Amino acid sequence: MTDVITIATIQVPGQQQYQGTIFPLVLEPVGEAPDLDATINWLGGQASILKDQAASHGAILFRGFSLQTDRDFDRFITTFELENFPYRKSLSNAVRINRTERVFTANESPPEVNIYLHHELAQTPFYPSHLFFFCEKPAGSGGATSLCRSDELWSRLEEVEPEFAAACRGRGLLYSSTMPAEDDPDSGMGRSWQSTFRAETREGAEQRMGELDYSWQWLADGGLRATTPVLPAVRELDTGRTSFFNQLIAAYQGWSAEGVSPDESITFGDGSRLDGAAVQTAVEIAESLSFDIPWQQGDVALVNNYVCMHGRRTFQGERKILASLAR
Repeated sequence: MTDVITIATIQVPGQQQYQGTIFPLVLEPVGEAPDLDATINWLGGQASILKDQAASHGAILFRGFSLQTDRDFDRFITTFELENFPYRKSLSNAVRINRTERVFTANESPPEVNIYLHHELAQTPFYPSHLFFFCEKPAGSGGATSLCRSDELWSRLEEVEPEFAAACRGRGLLYSSTMPAEDDPDSGMGRSWQSTFRAETREGAEQRMGELDYSWQWLADGGLRATTPVLPAVRELDTGRTSFFNQLIAAYQGWSAEGVSPDESITFGDGSRLDGAAVQTAVEIAESLSFDIPWQQGDVALVNNYVCMHGRRTFQGERKILASLAR
């Protein structure tokens, strides 16, 4: 193996182009695959540039860099010198299993569950700036991680649904979710309230929710229904563009799949209902802009969470995608 790495920008089917930038950017070593140490050395000198490229392109797919294990993935992430955003300290709805301090399974929900496009943790007051994904084993079929440029989505939504877009910007959003008393890995949002709020008792959970300015209702089965404070629906980017930064699509589509009416899952910040037709327009635009990562074993994706939404397609067979969050 050589310690000198030459990198090429390659094309894969389905890539798109916005504002003069390819989405996503795909990088691959030229010639013989580098060993892990050579990859880490190369990253050490390129990390700042790569973070800038992720902000510009939305996401970067790294292919052919010889990663094989969760420990390799951990080393890859650490090289970027971003602050770790631990899963256990997040307010994520998803059930995940930690592999290392930084690395965990992407989502434990069953393969037939479609995870709709969203910005990671945008339905909470605390969210990461970057996401990393690692393909430990691609699915037998399906299972792509879908990506969507939210700045492009916002630009098109403002054009075709200006009143709805203005309401999103001006009123913000409220999210309400039901958390079970115990983790439910068969649900896409099955993390228990104990795990979510890192509390062993109702009193502990209530203290934490009070600190976060949440409102709540305890349910007869021991579960908890919690509602966020008003959260923004858009984010101004360093590029001068605006991102449709929220979990509106996932909450309206995915949470209703859990048996909850969309109008109970998400409203404008003043409590008024969303325009269902306008939401459907946003869904259709996002789908038209989506790129499905064609996972190969060893692939790594770096996603700028402010610019790019992600989701998961249904799949068959065993699929192992690992993830990490960073501030």
